[in-house]
Amino acid sequence: MVNVDKLPNLGPKSTAWLNNIGIYTRAELHAVGPITAMIRLERAGHTSSLNMLYALVGVLEGVHWQEIAHTRKGELVLALDAARELEKLNF
Repeated sequence: MVNVDKLPNLGPKSTAWLNNIGIYTRAELHAVGPITAMIRLERAGHTSSLNMLYALVGVLEGVHWQEIAHTRKGELVLALDAARELEKLNF
């Protein structure tokens, strides 16, 4: 298993945040998924940007976060917004 601190796209702060929500390995990130990871980060009080979302996707897709296509980024933003709305309904 590859620890998140060894993955590209993630710095020490991002790694610490992921560890704080129980994600320590690439496999755990894959199992949770980037959208759910973002929701958990927000729930834990971490103020993350869309760049964090792109970094998580980049880790899973094996690309630098800046190489993610604009259309894919748009899809990710819509998915995150939908997950946030669902999160509001569940509380």
